[in-house]
Formats: sequence, C-alpha cells, structure tokens
Amino acid sequence: MTQSVSQLPRTLGELRASSFSGQSISSRSVKDELRANLLCKLQRGETLFPGIVGYEDTVVPQVVNAILSRHNFILLGLRGQAKTRLVRMLTTLLDPLAPYVAGCEIHDNPFSPICRQCKNLIAEEGDATSIAYVTPEQRYVEKLATPDVTIADMIGDIDPIKAARRGQDISSELTVHYGLLPRANRGIFAINELPDLAGKIQVGLFNIMQEGDVQIKGYPIRLPLDLLLVFTANPEDYTARGKIITPLKDRIGSEIRTHYPATLEQGLAITNQEAWVTRASPLEVRVPVYITEVVEQLAFTAREDKRIDKRSGVSQRLPISVLENVVSNSERRALKTADSVAVPRVMDIYAALPSITGKLELEYEGELKGGDAVAREIIRGAVGKVYDRYFEGVNTASIIQWFDIGGNLKLDESVDSATMVKQLDGIQGLMSKVRALGLGPNEPDAVRASAAEFILEGLYAHRRIGRTEERGFSSEERKGGPGREPREREEREGREDPRERDRQRRKYN
Repeated sequence: MTQSVSQLPRTLGELRASSFSGQSISSRSVKDELRANLLCKLQRGETLFPGIVGYEDTVVPQVVNAILSRHNFILLGLRGQAKTRLVRMLTTLLDPLAPYVAGCEIHDNPFSPICRQCKNLIAEEGDATSIAYVTPEQRYVEKLATPDVTIADMIGDIDPIKAARRGQDISSELTVHYGLLPRANRGIFAINELPDLAGKIQVGLFNIMQEGDVQIKGYPIRLPLDLLLVFTANPEDYTARGKIITPLKDRIGSEIRTHYPATLEQGLAITNQEAWVTRASPLEVRVPVYITEVVEQLAFTAREDKRIDKRSGVSQRLPISVLENVVSNSERRALKTADSVAVPRVMDIYAALPSITGKLELEYEGELKGGDAVAREIIRGAVGKVYDRYFEGVNTASIIQWFDIGGNLKLDESVDSATMVKQLDGIQGLMSKVRALGLGPNEPDAVRASAAEFILEGLYAHRRIGRTEERGFSSEERKGGPGREPREREEREGREDPRERDRQRRKYN
C-alpha cells in the first residue's frame, strides 16, 4: 500500500509476486475488507466519520456493528439527517488502491474473475494480463431511486451494437452492457429513497443479494457480485403497507434509525460546520452567538410546532440556509449604510423568510394561516427561548416602563449603526442590559445595536412590549396584548367594549 503508483505491479505475474498477493485479494470480499480496515481504525482510536455530529453514541455504533457483521444495511430517517453523507464516508474504510483486470467494466478481481471477457483474456494472456487500479471513490456507486428506473439501468441489457461489432451471438454474455450494480462490483452500491423503486426492480435487487443470479432479456447470467449494499429511506415509506416489498426488507441485515440533533449545541456545531459564513467580503463580518442560537432554535421550534408536518420533518439545511441568508442581509445593509462592520440582527432573520418557508411542509392549520405567518411566529418563539437563556432574572422593568409611558421606536434599516445606537440610547436602561450578552464597553456600534435590538425583540416575543410593521416597538398595552383578540375584533367592527378592555388590562397587569 505504501508503494508509489509507478512502482505498482502492472501485470498479473508481477501482482502475484507483490505484497498485494499477501492480502488474500482472491478470497477477501469487500465486506471482509471493510471489516478489517474498520477493526484497525477502532484499535487505533481514530474518528470513524469526521464531520458527522450527534451520532457518536447512537447511529455510528450501529453502523459499526452492521459493518463488523458484514450486513447490508439501511438508514431510515427524515430529510436533512446526513444519511447520504454518512453513506458516502464508508469509502474511507476501503483500501487506498485495489487491482483489477485493465479495461474491465466491472473492475474484475484478477485472481477470481467473474465476467466472461476477463476469463477469456486471462486464459489467453496468463501472467502478461494487464493490471490497473481503482481508488475508493471509484468503488462507490450511488443511485437516487425514481419510479422510472429500469432493470436495464440497474442490472444491464443486451447491446446489439456490441454484438454486431464483435460478431457474437445476441445471447452471448460478451454482448451485455452492464448496469449500475455490476459496475459497482468490489465496492459499495448505495440507493437513496429505496421505496421509490418499482416493485420489479426491488425483486431484482433481492435476487442479487441472495443468489447472485441475473437475468438479462430472458438469458440467465451468473454474476456473483461482490458488493456492500446500503440504502436510505423515509420511515413513512419503509413499511409493508408502503412501497417496500417484504422479501427485500427481510434480506437487509440491519435497519438503522437516524435523527435530528438532540441538543442545541449539536445543532450549532453542524450549522457552524456547514454554513458559508466565513467568506471574502469588503467588510468585517461578526456573527453574535445569540443570533446563531436563534437561527438554530428555529429548527427545534419548528420541529415541535403542531402546524408543521412531522412526517416530512424540518431539515438541518434550514438553519444552515437561514444563517447564510442572515449574514448576506447584514452585509447588504452594512454596505448600504457605509458601516465598517456587518453584524447580523434579528431583523435579518425576518429578512431570511425565503430560506424558511420553502423548507416547511405545513399541516392543514398551517396552510390556513399561511407560510409567512407561521414562519414569523416560529422566529418569534425562537427569539423568546434564546432571550430567556441570557435574561432570566434580569430586571427589564425600566425598558418596559419607557414604552408604557408613551415611548415608541421604529428602527430604520437604512440608517447607520451609530445613528441607531443614539436612538436606542434614548430608551432608559436598555444599553446597560447588553452586558448580559457578554459585550464589553468598547464594542463597535454595529455590535451594540444588534444586542439592543435583540433585547427589544425578546421583550416583544414575551409580549412585554408590542411591535408593528408600521409603528415599530411600542407599549403592548397600546398595541393590544396577548389574549386581546375580542378587543381587536371589536375595534375593527367599531364597537369597542370598555368592560372587556378593563378586564384584559387587569389580566395583563
């Protein structure tokens, strides 16, 4: 394995005399190869799947057990749970190079060929047979299952042009054009969304898994393929009453459930790893921790919301896309106002609605309310939860009082940070509370403005103050606070009930 490419054996005779011969290539299957390399990694204490976060104690041990057991396995989970990424990382368990008969479409093992062309070639040329090498990436074949996939795509078909050029009978094995499964021979074959395959294709799969028999255009061809088969699917579809046939399900050795991040910290680690935040920009971009926490909390809040379809799930791509959009909006604003530092604010999260609504599958109640309205309420809920982490027990009565005595503030996105800080300074006690967010006394105006706005949004999320698109932040009492739907309805209809107003005011106080 340590040989340079130029020193590798180039003929079958050289290969027999090399270190490759001692690796039992002729008898070791790809599952044995994966098992052996995995055991070595476990003995050395290496990280098996770098970049996969949150599965260390759940999914990864089950994948390890499946490989050590030489099982074909399936990952069951909702969208955005890193199923495909995990499957693709299985190539790290393959040997760096694997020899095969040069020119073979299915990377035939030179010591035990299975295709007719390679058998004939080795019989003719013997030890002079040319040898080539395949990398782990070339030994991985992936197919997204769709209803239009055919047996010819997966297994192969008779190629009449090949038969004519070679002067072969149409029933000869030498006239076969191999499909994806044979081309993945001696490697890993992955099928995403397995239940979307037509039933007859699933039948062809379990026949390959169990017997190694292939029938192409009615001609039986024995192809004992050497494969690790890995599948992914949505749990809703992977049932007997769904789209999966029971015999195929029975032949899959291990069924492994994936999941979304269990904690906010795990979600933050994934988002910070995947989101395109560190980017070339004419500005310094500083993303406050509380903003990233709000963005991550969006996904957790949405997954708990009854108006979101649980069967579809809320992909981890949501916070990743939202964070990228939030940073972009802060860049745009900073360039427009000539600020030297771009610092995302909560208003940028609302500006990122296009990154949210497209990733939410709504139930009937949510559809009635509308995607934008549901997304705005989810943002509000996320801000409230993150606000509680920083300001639980912090006295904000002076800020609320400022609004109660008639103060109001509409933050204009078009003004620079220094002007915004001056406006925010007018709210008694507000700027002194930013210290709870870990800010020092000499922070740039953009950082202070973002922190102060977060405090106001947190108070709004808890309905301590009000906010409208027209008037900005104001007293919740003057806006109409929680539980004031009767009052608002009466105002719209022009018949306000003073007794109802007094009752609601006492309830609020």
